[in-house]
Amino acid sequence: MAESPAQILRRHGLRAKYSWGQNFLGDEQALERIASAAALKPREPVVEIGPGLGHLTRFLLATGAEVTAIERDRDMARVLRKEITDERLRILEANAVQVDFAEAAGADRVAVVGNLPYHLTSPILFRLLEQRARISRAVLTVQNEVADRLTAEPGSRAYGLLTVILALYFEVRALFDLPAALFHPPPKVDSAVVRLWTRERPLVEIDSELRFVRVVKAGFAQRRKTLLNSLKSDRSLAEPAEVEAALQRAGIDGVRRAETLH
Repeated sequence: MAESPAQILRRHGLRAKYSWGQNFLGDEQALERIASAAALKPREPVVEIGPGLGHLTRFLLATGAEVTAIERDRDMARVLRKEITDERLRILEANAVQVDFAEAAGADRVAVVGNLPYHLTSPILFRLLEQRARISRAVLTVQNEVADRLTAEPGSRAYGLLTVILALYFEVRALFDLPAALFHPPPKVDSAVVRLWTRERPLVEIDSELRFVRVVKAGFAQRRKTLLNSLKSDRSLAEPAEVEAALQRAGIDGVRRAETLH
């Protein structure tokens, strides 16, 4: 059995950095399930976000994949280099929010796996959106609340901007929960593992991604308002009469709220 996160930290004279959102997963059954969910093939390039002490890294390497681990904490990068000596592991000291994942791995297309710090979850998800043409899939550990948002159905309170934008380009599925007790130190909330599989084509064809995002953002900006009033509130989209006419052409009742629309 591998050493626990607490044991490795003590051996290297380190502690988890709370301000960096460091919560290390050491449960081997959970780690194996995450690696299995990525469905990696031998020599396939995979980018691991936030490898920390290398517990998941070992399971990714066991699949035969080529792993590029992006770690912004120099202490953790130092631990990784000492703990894992495998020619298929490349360690990049950087902030994942600022990295081109495929370029970092030196590949045309990559899989992405990671235990995301809670405060960086949304920025990283939007980076995945930006780079989707070169990402085949992503298996991510996120806060339970975020997993609910990513997989929410229309009509639910969790359904929102991120749900809609991600669903346009990814098939999103919640795989399994991870209780807080499995982490060191345990966070205040439970987590879940989600998988984002990149669609071959967007769920619907759109003329302008930028305008699509602006319309969806305006629709959800004031959830208690009707869709018509929410869209009218953003005068940069169109004049109120044009908004009303567009809804009529689309066959959408303006008194509905954005969260009720697929």
